[in-house]
Amino acid sequence: MDYEPKSRSTETVKTEVSELSSQIFDVMSVKSKVTEPGPTVQPCESGDDDSGKLYRVRHSWSAYQAGNDIMEKAMANLRQGLPKQGWKVEKVGNDGSKNKNMQILTVHENTLSQAEITWLKGLDGHEPLIEVNLYSRCFRSANDSEQR
Repeated sequence: MDYEPKSRSTETVKTEVSELSSQIFDVMSVKSKVTEPGPTVQPCESGDDDSGKLYRVRHSWSAYQAGNDIMEKAMANLRQGLPKQGWKVEKVGNDGSKNKNMQILTVHENTLSQAEITWLKGLDGHEPLIEVNLYSRCFRSANDSEQR
């Protein structure tokens, strides 16, 4: 399926991604702390003449300071709740690591933004956490001076 990047305002896409990110956290429905950084604009590599002219918005964050029992509940809530919020769950399974962390790959059906949600169980001695990486579709900035 070919995709022609649309011309969009960077601020509009950042707001959209931020709202989707909040939606994911709300669906988790557990008490935890969350890392702070907000959405960032990044170049989107296209491999053709558009290289350097396309962008995506990425929002990465983690939920932490909750035990594995709480994180397991959060992942169950996501599997059940995301489809009700317009997300299509593409994959649920282990992430291929030696710790066999659970991962959910999902696409928002309206915006086509994608989320990779991974439950890092802390089997390596680190604190358990859920890592969320959310990406918008590539887009052409409506105003290149808006970047950064």
